[in-house]
Formats: sequence, structure tokens, C-alpha cells
Amino acid sequence: MGKLILARHHQSEWNKLGKWTGLYDSPLDPYGVEKASDMGTLIQDLSIDQALTSALTRTKETLAHMLTASDKHNVPTEHAAALNERDYGDYTGKNKFEMQAILGDEEYKKLRRSWDYLVPNGETLKMVYDRVVPFYKEEILPQVHADKNVLAVAHGNSLRALIKYIEGISDEGIADVEMPFGAILIYEVDHDGRILSKEVRQTESHVHA
Repeated sequence: MGKLILARHHQSEWNKLGKWTGLYDSPLDPYGVEKASDMGTLIQDLSIDQALTSALTRTKETLAHMLTASDKHNVPTEHAAALNERDYGDYTGKNKFEMQAILGDEEYKKLRRSWDYLVPNGETLKMVYDRVVPFYKEEILPQVHADKNVLAVAHGNSLRALIKYIEGISDEGIADVEMPFGAILIYEVDHDGRILSKEVRQTESHVHA
């Protein structure tokens, strides 16, 4: 059985500005490029047989810098919209910290972390789960079962949705789950794609997003 390796893109230009990015295609900023390379050093000892990213530039750039830094070349790569970040709808481009002051801490936490909180013209985490998990089962898991090490670089919420399934986290419990910037999660999974073991590797990262 292969390993499933999960990573979050590093700091984008809009992350640095504290904006909800969602489906807006913001590239990495210089710090994000530097730290994506640092993330690559965390997987130097692992073979990567297949790589996947979302359809957005910040994940593609993160993967490219990770593979270069870990001296991994000619890795087959797929870009999939199913792994895209949550669509923040009308909140896209708004400053998170200004909105926190407007909404109040409790409502702000619901907006960012709750399982089924709908933003106007956007997605809930549940909706993200409903596109990420079928893609995982149909496209990623068969490759892991075929003894391939698969690296997926995605986003905070698409990864939270996937972690919810893999680790069997409750609808309430997912509010307390964060996918840190600069982290690498390495899973061994069973036939259904559920956790057997988990290793966390982390490079120091300072992102206020």
C-alpha cells in the first residue's frame, strides 16, 4: 500500500493581505515561494509517484517549488477543480479581520469553521466535502491502493474536508481542525481510505490567514 501525502499551498498575495481568497486565483508571494521550497525538504526521503493540485495557481506553484527543492523531477501531475478551495461567494476579497469586527467573534468562527454555514453565493464546508471526498475515493485512493505514494497539494478547507473523512471527525469536531501552513501529513489508509497511521512534518511558518 502506498502513502497519501497532503500539503496546503503556502502564503499567497491575498493571504498576506488578510483577504478571503476562495476561488480567486491569487499567486504565491515571495514568502510563500520560500516556504514552499522549505516544505519540499520535508519530503526528500519519500518517493512521489503521482502529484495532484487544485486548478488554482497557488497550489500549482507550491507543488512546483516542493518538487524542485526535493530534487524530484518528471512526477506525473494532475490539476483538479474538485480540490479547489471553498467558494467564499460574496465574502471573496473582503478582509477577514475587518469582517470579524463586524460579525463578532462567535459568528466569525461559525463562518470560518462550521460544517454547514452557508455564505451568500458561496459554499459550506459540507458542500466542499461533497466534491472532495468522491474525487478522493474515485481518483486518488485507487492509486494509493496500487502502491503509489500520492502527494496532493490543496487548500485549507478542501483539506479539512478530506481530513474529516479520513480521520472520521464529527460534524461538530471539524470546527476545531486546522490544516496548518507549512505542514505535511503522511497517511497510511485502509481499503476505504480511512486512517491507519498518520505522521505530521512541519516547517516553521508565520501566516496570518
